[in-house]
Amino acid sequence: MTMPTRIRAARSVAVLALCAASCMAWGQTVKITPLGSNTGELCGRDRAMVIEDPSGLRLLYDPGQTLTGANDARVGKIDVILVSHAHGDHIGDRTLKAVGTGACDNAETVANFATMAGEIAAARNSALVVMQQMGLFLGRKIETLRGKPTGACPEKAGEVTTPLAAPCLATTHTGGTRKFRMPNAANAVEITMVTAAHDNTIPRELLHEGTRKLLDADNMSLTLGPPSGYVVRFSNGLVAYLSGDTGMHAEMKSVVGDYYKANLMVLNLGATAVTMQEAAHIANDLVRPASVIATHVNETATVNGKLRPGSRTAEFTALVTARPVYPAISGKTLEFNGAGACVAGCD
Repeated sequence: MTMPTRIRAARSVAVLALCAASCMAWGQTVKITPLGSNTGELCGRDRAMVIEDPSGLRLLYDPGQTLTGANDARVGKIDVILVSHAHGDHIGDRTLKAVGTGACDNAETVANFATMAGEIAAARNSALVVMQQMGLFLGRKIETLRGKPTGACPEKAGEVTTPLAAPCLATTHTGGTRKFRMPNAANAVEITMVTAAHDNTIPRELLHEGTRKLLDADNMSLTLGPPSGYVVRFSNGLVAYLSGDTGMHAEMKSVVGDYYKANLMVLNLGATAVTMQEAAHIANDLVRPASVIATHVNETATVNGKLRPGSRTAEFTALVTARPVYPAISGKTLEFNGAGACVAGCD
C-alpha cells in the first residue's frame, strides 16, 4: 500500500468512527415526563416537567404547584432546576396535598413559604439555573432550610460536574449559557437563557413580614429581574426551547429558530399571554420545530388522557401544521431523538 493510499484509508476510518459516534448519540433519547396534579391528564395547574438527558443528567423545569414536596416519589434525582420566573405557579408557592386529590380544574394544595424550587434544591443538592436576582432570593430560601449559605456552583473549564455535594446557584442573564456534565459523559448539557415577554414579580406571600408590610401599603410586590425562557442542547443533539410564560416576540424566530435551530418546543399556552392563533404562528412560522409539547394550559385540556373537544389546547393542536403536538400528560414519558422526533410514548 502506497503512502497516499494509507493516508486516505486512515482518513476514511476516522470519518467512519466519527459518523458512528454521532449516529449513536443522535439515536439516544431525551426523556420528558410531566408531573401534574392528576395522573394521565393535562390539568389547569400543570407546569412541572422532569427532563432526563441520555447521560443520566436530570432537570426539573418550573416545579410549580403540582408536586407533593421534596419527597415526591415521582421526582427522583434532580441535578438542575430551571425556574422561568417568580410567579407562584412556577416557582412553587403551593404544595399539592396528594396526586389526584381534587378535580382536574381544582387540585387541593397548601401554602409553601419555602417554595417548591427551594425545597427540592435543598433536598436533592440541585443547581439552580435562574436569573441572578431570582437566584439570590431562592438561595436565601435554601439557606433557611439547610442552615448553610447557598454558594455558586463549582466550575472547572467552564462546566459544572454533577452530581453535586450541595445545592448551588448557577445564575446568569439573558443570553448566558451554563454547561453541566455527568462524569464520563461525552458531551455536556448546555442551558442558555433566552428572552420571554412576561412579568417576574414574586408573590408577596413568599416575602418575610417586614418586607411584605412595606409593600402592602401600595399594593405592590418585588420584581426579581426579567423573566426567561431556555434553550437546552442535550448530549444527543436535541435542541429544546422551553418557552416559559411569554407573549409572541421576534426573537422566537431570530434567536430560537434561526440561530439555535430548536427542534423541540415546549410551549406555554397561558390565556393572558397568547391566543391559540398566535401560539400556532409561533410553532408554524417562527420557531418551526420538529415537535411541540403543549403545557401551562390553564384549563382541563384532557379527559381520560384525550384532548377535550372545544378546549383551547384542542384548538391550538388543530392549527399547528407539519409537526405533531403532544399534550403534556402527567406521568406519561415522551422520548425524543436528536432530530426532535418523538420515538416512544408518542401515542
